[in-house]
Amino acid sequence: MILVTGATGQLARLVIEHLLKSVPSNQIVAAVRNVEKAEDLKSRGIIVREADYDQPEQWYSALEGVEKVLLISGPEVGGRVKQHKAVIDAIKQTGSVKLVAYTSILRADTSQVSYASEDRETEKMIREIGVPFVFLRHGWYIENYTMNAEYAVKEGVLYGCASTGKISGASRADYAEAAATVLTTTAELKEIYELAGDMSFTLQDVALDMSWQSGKTVTYLDMSEDEYRTLLIDFGLPEGLASTLAIADTGVANGDVYSESRDLSDLIGRGTTHLSAVLEEALSRMGNEGSSGR
Repeated sequence: MILVTGATGQLARLVIEHLLKSVPSNQIVAAVRNVEKAEDLKSRGIIVREADYDQPEQWYSALEGVEKVLLISGPEVGGRVKQHKAVIDAIKQTGSVKLVAYTSILRADTSQVSYASEDRETEKMIREIGVPFVFLRHGWYIENYTMNAEYAVKEGVLYGCASTGKISGASRADYAEAAATVLTTTAELKEIYELAGDMSFTLQDVALDMSWQSGKTVTYLDMSEDEYRTLLIDFGLPEGLASTLAIADTGVANGDVYSESRDLSDLIGRGTTHLSAVLEEALSRMGNEGSSGR
């Protein structure tokens, strides 16, 4: 059986959809904090087991009979090492797990993004348990920059603190497909995959694409990290999330999310999704205000 952690999250749900194309539903275990939110998965024959990152004792029963685990990094930046350790300790005790795949950060061993230290520590813990592993080191999601497309188009401004840094982004679906491939392939796997989009872009490019697709002028306004963090908090984001996004943009400015690696397209057997395609989908939610420029 294959277990996916955080299974009601956006990435995990996409991974499960890809798994269902080649794996019987009763061979997929969805580990979730709240089983009520996974009723739709259960209705499709997927095994749903309660397993909270903050409840270590739950993971021993959740992993029963599991041979492969996709450990999706926890959401609590600053507390993820403890959360991941709960899962990793349980994996070590089960004896049934033959592969651990972990969604790390691009170039985790050298990245200067502050919270990359948590990924480095998690990778170290996984190495030490002696189970075969694959580190799926994710670059940035294009959706990080298109999820607020409607607001940016309406206001005519895309905010950030990434300067002219290049983003080798790919879609969430691309990363999900790569994970599902690793969990199901019979081919020989590498221990580390540096996953990034085939084409890179700047936030200026995102603003230009927004302008072209919407028919309205959108400009990129570069701010300091503190200014951007404050703006996000003013927009209603929790302080922790606002800090994470601002730090991430500084990472972009420093070149931490630029990569020429083709590991992602090699894994999924096609080119990665282009910025324009993800943006088009985001703008389509705007109804009549959407793609008048196409």
